[in-house]
Amino acid sequence: MPDNENTLGLPEKPRRRGGALVAAVAVVLVAVVASVLYAVNAGSDDTAAGRTKVRIGVTDASKEYWKTFKDIAAQEGIDLETVNFSDYHQANPALSQRQIDLNLFQHVLFLANYNASNDDTLTPIGSTYVVPLSLYSQKHAAVADIPQGGTVAVPNDKTNQARALLVLQQAGLIKLKDGGTVLSTPADVDTAASKVSVVPVDAAQTVASLPSVDGAVVNNNFALDADLDPSKALFGDDPNSPDAAPYINVFVARAEDKDNPVYKRIVEIYRDKRVVDQAVADSKGTSVPVDRPQAELAGILAQLTETVRGAK
Repeated sequence: MPDNENTLGLPEKPRRRGGALVAAVAVVLVAVVASVLYAVNAGSDDTAAGRTKVRIGVTDASKEYWKTFKDIAAQEGIDLETVNFSDYHQANPALSQRQIDLNLFQHVLFLANYNASNDDTLTPIGSTYVVPLSLYSQKHAAVADIPQGGTVAVPNDKTNQARALLVLQQAGLIKLKDGGTVLSTPADVDTAASKVSVVPVDAAQTVASLPSVDGAVVNNNFALDADLDPSKALFGDDPNSPDAAPYINVFVARAEDKDNPVYKRIVEIYRDKRVVDQAVADSKGTSVPVDRPQAELAGILAQLTETVRGAK
């Protein structure tokens, strides 16, 4: 039976012409879509646009030196984006998982402990500064005022905890068995020979613990965030000491990116006097700038990582 079009006497040519029209439209649409996709892709290509975006994990994004740092980097076509983390345990996994490109928040010993504990190979690509780890108190004006049997809060992450214990030993408040090491724990405290007991808390909570303890060893960034006056600290270790090498703060990258020229340039930009001066000002004069070669930092990391693994 003939179809309706033939029954109605409609000519066949318009059908063919319609098919050609559809085909032509389809070709045009494909061309339009292709051009749009090209434009979108070209616009998202940082290299094509002459700029490079680098995401850096930090714990102090609000500091003024980051604005100075970003402004100078931007002049060279590098757009720095800071990703702020609320504690020290997030930024290294984020780097390993490629959520960020670099991080700048930790010293070499902290990195060594992370790598050894997680079988990772994150590596330092540049040094920045050493800051003191200091003892603060809301109840006492001097170390000598802390009573026998008092309590002092210390950070509970392994590397900062060991450093805090060494600080308390230098201050004469505790005694560590065999003199202590960069891996000392509260179990190494000789309680009978110590004036105070230690209470491990999350590093971010050391400031909050001050009202309930005789003192707390507080990481510099948390102390400054809480507006603690570094000049009022009861005691602190010496950033200029040779023993401070494990506590050099560093830019950290994935091992495969250790020679990335853009990342190396970022380290060089950080050393611009304008950035360094602002970073020192932001630390209220407590940070001590350090410029160590990348190979030397890698050697310090390797030695410390071996020490950490040997202690496990």
